[in-house]
Amino acid sequence: MPDHFMQKFNIHTVQKGESLKSIASLYHLDTDALKLFHNNQCDVKDMILIDLTGQKELFIPRTSVTDKNKLVRFGRGNSLVFQPQNSFSRYGVSVNIENNDHKNELKYEMSVRWLKTENQLHFFEIDRTSGLYLNEEEVNEIADLLAFKTSKVLYPLHISADEQGKFNAVENLSVFKERWPGVKQEVYQEFEGETVDRYCEKIEKVINEPEAMSLYLKNDYFIRTLFFGIYHQFGPHYETSTAESFPIVNNSVEPKYEVKLEIDPLKDEYDLVNIQGEGILNDERTVYDFMNGAPFSLIIEEHPVMNHEGNFKLAYYLNGETLLPESLYLECSIDLEKEKKIAVVIAALTE
Repeated sequence: MPDHFMQKFNIHTVQKGESLKSIASLYHLDTDALKLFHNNQCDVKDMILIDLTGQKELFIPRTSVTDKNKLVRFGRGNSLVFQPQNSFSRYGVSVNIENNDHKNELKYEMSVRWLKTENQLHFFEIDRTSGLYLNEEEVNEIADLLAFKTSKVLYPLHISADEQGKFNAVENLSVFKERWPGVKQEVYQEFEGETVDRYCEKIEKVINEPEAMSLYLKNDYFIRTLFFGIYHQFGPHYETSTAESFPIVNNSVEPKYEVKLEIDPLKDEYDLVNIQGEGILNDERTVYDFMNGAPFSLIIEEHPVMNHEGNFKLAYYLNGETLLPESLYLECSIDLEKEKKIAVVIAALTE
C-alpha cells in the first residue's frame, strides 16, 4: 500500500526580495518551524541553514494558507462531521460488475431526502427516480423488467445511518408487505405465465422474511457506497485505518477489507473535500469458502492465514460547505478462481 496518496505540503515560489522571515509571516508561521518543515521535505542541496541562499521553492505545510477558507472544517481530532439535516439530493448512479468475462453496467437515478435525526441516528428516504438502463439500453428483457417492476415494492425506502454516515438498517420493512398486492396486480396486468409466477413467489418469500429482506437491501451497492461511513476522526496526519466489509459476494457475512483512508486538509479548486482510500481483502475465509458461500472459515486455527486476494479503492469528493457527497467512486474486487470486481460511481445531479 502506498504510504501517502495525498500531497502533504504546498510549494511557495520564492519571489525577488523575499526572505525566510517575510515568507514565514505571510503564512503565519514561525521562522524556525518553516525552516524545519522545508528541510524535512527537500533535497540536501536545497536545505536552508540560516536564511535563503538562492532556493527557488520552499516546501510549506499543507494547512498553512493565506486564505483560511481553503481549509476543510474539521471537528475534534480532525474529524469530519456528518450533518445531513434538511438535505435533499439527486444522484446519477452507475454500477459496473465484472464477473469472470462478463461485464455489465447498470445506470439509474436516485433521490435521497433527510427525514429526521434522533438517538444518534439519521433517517433518510430513498427513491428511484428513473428507469433502469443495462449496458446503455433501457431494460426490456422479461427477467430484468420483472426485477425492475417488482422493485417498486421497495421504494420509497426508509433507512437509518449512524453518526459516521454508515448504513445502519432498513426502517420500513413492514411496508413492503402492504405494498406488494398493488405491485403484484400491476405486474400481472403486463405479464403472465410461469416465469412471472415463479418470480412473484420468490419475491413473496423474501418480503415475508424480514431477515431475508434486510439482507437483500444490505446488498444494495448504491446505499452501501453513499452510506459507507466516511465521517471518521482522521487524526494529526489526516489519515486513518479501518476494517470495512462490502457485499461483493452474496454472503450473509461480507468479505472484510483493511482500508487506509486519507483526507486532504485543503479543499481543491472546485471547493471540494477530497478523501482517498486503498485497501486489501483481509479475511480468514479462502477462495473456496467464498465460492461455497461459507459465512466463516471452516478451518479453525490459532493464527489463521489471512486471504488477501482482493482490493479496495475509493475516491470521495464532498461539498466544501455542507460536507455532503458530490461525487463518489468505490471499487472492490475479490478473487474467486477468476476476479469479481464491482465499481460504483455516484454523482450529484444539479437541476
